[in-house]
This record gives sequence, structure tokens and C-alpha cells, in this order.
Amino acid sequence: MKLLLVEDEPELAADIVAYLTQEGYRCEWVATFSAAAEKIVLYQYECVIVDITLPGGNGLDLVRTLKKLDSQTGVIIISAKDALADKVTGLQLGADDYMTKPFHLAELSARLQSVVRRRHFGGRNEITVRGITVRPDAFQVLINNQPLDLTRKEYDLLLFLMANPGRVLTKEAIAEHLWGDNMDQADSLDVIYSHVKNLRRKINELGETDSIKTVYGLGYKFEL
Repeated sequence: MKLLLVEDEPELAADIVAYLTQEGYRCEWVATFSAAAEKIVLYQYECVIVDITLPGGNGLDLVRTLKKLDSQTGVIIISAKDALADKVTGLQLGADDYMTKPFHLAELSARLQSVVRRRHFGGRNEITVRGITVRPDAFQVLINNQPLDLTRKEYDLLLFLMANPGRVLTKEAIAEHLWGDNMDQADSLDVIYSHVKNLRRKINELGETDSIKTVYGLGYKFEL
């Protein structure tokens, strides 16, 4: 899952990125308001973790921008200010959570999981569609109660498809979701075809066929 961290304290940012990466998230980091404002317009994220006090602006204005874009991105505000007015304003603007520094990184990870579940899967710890069960907190996939062995990219691809059932996802959207700023690592969009092919084969081998459909000339969708 792709996250954006907006934090101007380099040491704290490095700790958060390292921890969340270890937890399996793909975390991008920016330190200024202007860099964050550009990112949230150009890219899609599962969640944005944003400080309030930033060089060049106020993090609450980034929350306002996300809501104007009608984005489905989750928002967690982090701040050294334990001010009731900021908490109320942030939550009224549509933020999902508010954490006061200092906080434990394990708690941040747990709250991230809660935001993602609530945003995409109605808060459930387990999602089952067409015999495919995903347990996001454990990064586990089962098909007809049999464990499905996936690479990290295959897992992220499956979750992205299942979070958008019936919706056609273009190869460009999938590449941006899986690699973000590092899309050049994908060499070409043909690598998307390879990931979909491998994922589809593994799912089919466990008896759940025709769940991922190719929409020729456009992309792929998860069939309900």
C-alpha cells in the first residue's frame, strides 16, 4: 500500500519511513507544503500522514485540498500541538485520525491499518469476494481456505483490484499504484501484464477462475 508522509523533521521522518517500510508499506516522504501539494494532485495514495506545521504552509490546507479533489485517500494528522481546536478542525475537514507527537510507531501502523480497512473494506479485518479472502493486517490471502503464496507486488495488485470491484484499472494507474515515483523501475508497462498473468495463474490453480478480467485496450478489472 502506498503512503505519503509529509513531515519536516528529518530524523522523525526517517524513523517513520523505515518502520512502515519494514511493515510492508511503500512510503514516500516530502518535507514541505509545496512538495506535498504537488504530490497529492499528481498521485493517488492509500493514506497521507501529514504534520500541521510545515515550511511554506499549514497541513490542514492539504486536507482541504484532498477533500476538494473528492479523493478517497485516508488522512492521519500528526502534530506536536495537542490543541483541541486543531483536532476538531482536522476531523471536521475529513481527516480520519489525529495523533499527537511523540507517539509509538507501532500505534501509527495500527491506525493506518484501521484507516485503510475503513476506507476500502468497511472496517472489516477480513474481506472475502468470490472465494478469495484477504486479511490485510496479516498480509495474508486464502482461496477456499488454502493459502495463496504471492510476491509483494502480486499482493498489492490483488488488493488494489479488490478495492475497486468492477472498475477498469488502466495499466498506467496500476503502475503508479505499485511503483509511485519509482515507475521507471517497471521498465515498461509490459511488466504489468506479467504481474497480472502470474497472479491470475496462481488464483486459477486454487480453483477460483475468471476473477480478473482483461479489458482489451484499457486495462484490468476484478469481476464480481
